[in-house]
Amino acid sequence: MVERVVATNEALALIKQLQVEHGQILFHQSGGCCDNSAANCYLPTDLTIGPYDIKLGELGGVPFYIGKLQYEYWKHTQLILDVIEGQGGTFSLEGSSGKAFHTRSRLFTDEEWGSIEAQVFADLS
Repeated sequence: MVERVVATNEALALIKQLQVEHGQILFHQSGGCCDNSAANCYLPTDLTIGPYDIKLGELGGVPFYIGKLQYEYWKHTQLILDVIEGQGGTFSLEGSSGKAFHTRSRLFTDEEWGSIEAQVFADLS
């Protein structure tokens, strides 16, 4: 099965650090504005996941969501969560760590996309 979202080793290490510090956390891929189009990390009590949010997968046991409108732009890509040096998102938990989550992407191959579509169709049946 093709994963829609994956993480680098650096991102997994920062996720683990944040889990130790905060306990349960979640990610939401932003659409921009003040939270800078990044994947932001939240406490579950700080963000309400709604009916228009889509769960793409889990990273280090942490759920990763994206809004439906953003998903329409990104659905043909695998999101790759990475870490860069610098200030995190305005609302993201890693903001004071001197590191920031950064989303990279790559297009799915035709074969991968066919597999994804087949799985979506099977889930609807």
